[in-house]
Amino acid sequence: MEIGKVPTEVLKEVIFSNLKNRRPEVLVRPNIGEDCAVVDFGDYVCVMSTDPITGAAKDIGSLAVHISCNDIASSGVEPLGIMLTIMAPPHTTKEDLSLVMSEANKAAASVNVEIIGGHTEITDAVNRMIISATAIGRQLKEKLVLSEGAKIDDAVFMTKYTGLEGTAIIARDLEEKLKEKISDATIQTAQEFLKDISVVKEGITAGEVGVHSMHDVTEGGIFGALWELGEASGIGIEIYEDQIPMRPETLEICHYLSIDPMRLISSGVMVMTIAQDKKEALMEAFKRENLILTEIGRMVEKDRIIISAAKGIRALDPPDVDELYKAFEN
Repeated sequence: MEIGKVPTEVLKEVIFSNLKNRRPEVLVRPNIGEDCAVVDFGDYVCVMSTDPITGAAKDIGSLAVHISCNDIASSGVEPLGIMLTIMAPPHTTKEDLSLVMSEANKAAASVNVEIIGGHTEITDAVNRMIISATAIGRQLKEKLVLSEGAKIDDAVFMTKYTGLEGTAIIARDLEEKLKEKISDATIQTAQEFLKDISVVKEGITAGEVGVHSMHDVTEGGIFGALWELGEASGIGIEIYEDQIPMRPETLEICHYLSIDPMRLISSGVMVMTIAQDKKEALMEAFKRENLILTEIGRMVEKDRIIISAAKGIRALDPPDVDELYKAFEN
């Protein structure tokens, strides 16, 4: 199989089909486009999400914390705890572990989440350090937001700029290669995108306004996440490609590496949908918090399409291998 997230059809056929035991306390189970599991705790629900860091070699402590906390925020929930499992190869030093945990602690403090446990192991089963993070949050049941909640005619919004995380990883891990054609100033700016990959504040703000659905943009990029949003909700979506914001550094780096920024891993971006009569309130709330928000589409009855001036109308396809892995193959 190809490197990256397992394809949607394989998930359905091999993974989901084998999950047959059910507990009545479980309110949200694994599904395409759904970021979190949800367990009923009476008036409250426990919201959980888990993710590994496999596509980056640097800053993995910070990435592990932010990416899992972003998933929790996609339910409109403030994350409160995170557990980290570290699998490190035999050549790992105490200094390597200390650096990763220092990064993780700094990231945790920035979003006010506590690292509450985990596991650390040296093993020859991996050839570089891998971190898997599980984040936990609590929310009143009636305030929970799910990816499957989008409704026909909802406005579709995204936060920040597409390709943020992927651009930062490439700029940090492939710095020497980029220097062949990309200026030092562009590379340095792109490396700093990593500081913008948290969407916890955005998720909480959107949840308070009353969005119908949210989905964190990770592997598969903005187009993959938008397809998953439609799949989770069982309806269509039309996306206005020309309105999707992108940093010039992302465009330049992706052009040089011949990769598609619209399908590049994009933590730091949250997509969300909201009723047309509430979208002004959402934009005002984001403006008050100095958060970036852009309207990029609309939920429709069935078709999933991308509209652009240059390319016309084309199908919005399911996510494939993330462009990040292609960048490292070039």
